[in-house]
Amino acid sequence: MGLVVAEKTMSLDGFIADPSDGVDNLFGWYSNGDVETPAPGADMTSRTSEASARHLREVIVRTGAIISGRRLFDLTDGWDGSHPIGVPVFVVTHHVPTDWIAAHPGAPFTFVTDGVESAVARAKATAGDLDVSIGGADIVRQCLDARLVDEICVNLVPVLIGEGIRFFDHLAHTPIELEATRIIEGRRVTHLYFRVLERG
Repeated sequence: MGLVVAEKTMSLDGFIADPSDGVDNLFGWYSNGDVETPAPGADMTSRTSEASARHLREVIVRTGAIISGRRLFDLTDGWDGSHPIGVPVFVVTHHVPTDWIAAHPGAPFTFVTDGVESAVARAKATAGDLDVSIGGADIVRQCLDARLVDEICVNLVPVLIGEGIRFFDHLAHTPIELEATRIIEGRRVTHLYFRVLERG
């Protein structure tokens, strides 16, 4: 069985986006090198340092399903029907977007209306021995509160944003003990891996 992994790119002061949901100050590491990593589910290629490319390749190989919040889904317009990693996506939502489904027939998206526990269970069943990746700060919070997260990966960028959307905010059960398992030094990004030990 794979892991349930919360991974985001984050500023040094804890933000994953600015107040207008912008990520331009954070995602420069995806294009600051010369090692190409094609996205299997989209027409895009990252150009990073070799260290970051190894990190990205591992994420692509290890991920079997993704859980997204509705807000992230709407911001990306559902990645136009195919997530860049190219795996099934489970969207936690209160309302199923029937118009979007009609416009993207056959897209590997499942809309889950009965909470994160159900989304995680369904995603794990789909992923099998591969990992489930959680996208969206609020969904990460809900999964941490429900004690469903096995690993946290922070792609730490050396920038201070000052305000915006925090990665870890309003957690119901703290402290959550973590064990640092790996550190990968990229170019203007450090990939930090933590195993979740005690879940609140």
